Amino acid sequence: MPQAEYDPDCRKVIRNLSVSERYNAVHRIDLPRIVLVGESILDQLSPICGELNISKALIVTGKTTYKVAGERAEEILRSEDVDAECVFVEDATLDTVETVNQKAMKNDVDVVLGVGGGRNIDVAKLSAFKTRKFFISVPTVASHDGIASSLASVKGMGRPYTVKAASPVAVVMDSKIIAESPYRFTASGCGDIISKATEVRDWRLAHEENGDYYGRYAASLSLMSSEHVMKSADLIRKRTQEGIRTLLEALVSCGVAMSIAGSSRPTSGSAHLFSHALDQIAEKPALHGEQCGVGMIMMAKLHGLDWEAYRDSLKTIGAPTSAKDLGIEPGTVIKALIIARSIRPERYTLLSKINLDHENARELAESTGVI
Repeated sequence: MPQAEYDPDCRKVIRNLSVSERYNAVHRIDLPRIVLVGESILDQLSPICGELNISKALIVTGKTTYKVAGERAEEILRSEDVDAECVFVEDATLDTVETVNQKAMKNDVDVVLGVGGGRNIDVAKLSAFKTRKFFISVPTVASHDGIASSLASVKGMGRPYTVKAASPVAVVMDSKIIAESPYRFTASGCGDIISKATEVRDWRLAHEENGDYYGRYAASLSLMSSEHVMKSADLIRKRTQEGIRTLLEALVSCGVAMSIAGSSRPTSGSAHLFSHALDQIAEKPALHGEQCGVGMIMMAKLHGLDWEAYRDSLKTIGAPTSAKDLGIEPGTVIKALIIARSIRPERYTLLSKINLDHENARELAESTGVI
């Protein structure tokens, strides 16, 4: 009988298992212990560090995000006698992660904080995972669902998608800072969240037709997040605190859904494959969530969903709904649709079932107004 394989931390790996064994396989679910959402709450880093008995901290940030929140975080920690030091990163690569690893080990820190956008948080969480330190997520933008997940996207790993990283022990989301960030990032986060409508259906299809594991609870969390962001589209566009909080809570819910499922399946399907394909072939790719939103419009039509409703929600929010909005040529969109299924051939989605050729891809993009 095939046996489940586990890593030293008992995280689930379900290679070569039957469907029943996949359901019965034990896996570890790492969730954030503390989640704080509100205005001007960076000061809460002090009691969090006190609760975790942290005496040394490494802050992973960028030059811009240091001015936005990193410097304040450093001051707050030092005022409470936490030995805090910043390391500045410019990209999310394996070399950058190794640099942070060396700094974390040399200073014998207790926690790695990711303060900033996606690359800072991804580098911090992967470094914390590799060095076995606590990880605290302090996002300054809400551009994608990685702020509370245990998965990271780092270049140089030979694949364009996420890898296992540390789950945040705490997530501190200052809604005032995020509301004041460039709105494009907020709209991108909405595109990423709304795209879960098709990604969950891809996951269910993989279960029904390919025998993949499917978790209803994780799927429901992801779908609910998509629905709440759509209903709050107008509030988000007006940058109200209620709208921003809805988005932030949805991002956290999707991170939790991934942790419960033990993979990115509740949040990543055909629309994400389309985005990954654009990352590979576009001269200048757009933001991840922007591309996922546009991809979702087309995938929703393939799934037989009300794709126009999803498109209209994105328009209300002010997110891209076409190749022109993304700044990407129509031919590149068509090519991305064709090659998307090959990005992760082991991940079964609707694109695995519908093998788009040039003519069908063009017709799909044109019929949805993407090109």
